[in-house]
Amino acid sequence: MNSKRKMQLLILLSLLLILTEHHFSIKNHLQKMYACWNDQVEEPQLSAWFNSKMRPDVITRTDWFAPVIWEGTYNRQVLENYYKKLNITIGLVVFAPEQFVDHFMKKFLQSADKHFMVGFNVIFYIFFDGKTKLPYIKMSPLRTFKVFPLFNESTDQDMSIRTMKNFNTHLVDKIQYEVDFLFIMAVNQIFKNDFGVEALGKSVAQLHAWWYFKTINEFPYERRHKSAAFIPFEQGDFYYHKAIFGGTPHEILVFFTQCIKGIKSDTRRKINSRYESHLNKYFFVNKPTKLLSPEYNWDLKFKTPPQIKHVNIAWQSEII
Repeated sequence: MNSKRKMQLLILLSLLLILTEHHFSIKNHLQKMYACWNDQVEEPQLSAWFNSKMRPDVITRTDWFAPVIWEGTYNRQVLENYYKKLNITIGLVVFAPEQFVDHFMKKFLQSADKHFMVGFNVIFYIFFDGKTKLPYIKMSPLRTFKVFPLFNESTDQDMSIRTMKNFNTHLVDKIQYEVDFLFIMAVNQIFKNDFGVEALGKSVAQLHAWWYFKTINEFPYERRHKSAAFIPFEQGDFYYHKAIFGGTPHEILVFFTQCIKGIKSDTRRKINSRYESHLNKYFFVNKPTKLLSPEYNWDLKFKTPPQIKHVNIAWQSEII
């Protein structure tokens, strides 16, 4: 075999090797996507761990039969036994604007390390603008954290859209393959007691402490009918807090996709709508499968009513 034919053969073999590696890379990626989106962790039977009759003083079931988690309604040990057999990993995403890092980040991370999903594998995902140095926090066993800078595509783009688009990119590319459940939380809050596996679910919404004891027509829904977040008077279920929401990575991805779409639509119509309004519209149309009571995020500036028996997270003032 002459040298020319040898060279041609080597080139063909190299191309074949590259194509083979590319094929398996695509195949592995698709398999991971299929496993992530179609083989998600199922929740245990509600009757095995939840008893709505234990709290007759509050709403414990919605009209669509989703549980509302209050102190005394759940058996955390049953759930921990169930999820530990599955060896799940839970993600906690926190967005930290520059002005919030110094004031809130250290307390948030220290309290989360102590109280968030104790005994389970946890990955903290910290998104910040990169202009401020993050505080050093030594994590407990089973806990790791990853830091992502928030890149600004354009200075005139709404901050909420920039943040969500940044996060969406990482969620699509990586985060969805690393965790079974994911929570998105605001940095200006402090964990006071354990935030455990009773909060896990396909789609988890947080009831807003400020509005729980108000009527539907008093809720600060978006009332402008041209807005994508519009909810008419006399309609609605609850008012949900932007501080906490969670679910499976797929459900989180669907939510952010819809939210970005809604905010962009309002921007084109010159409507300055709020992120929390779009969150409430999303949960109005797509009912959450689990609701966290105001005990999971209570503002200690308010007088604590008898219904609030166990504050899990204290909401901090955003005024710095």
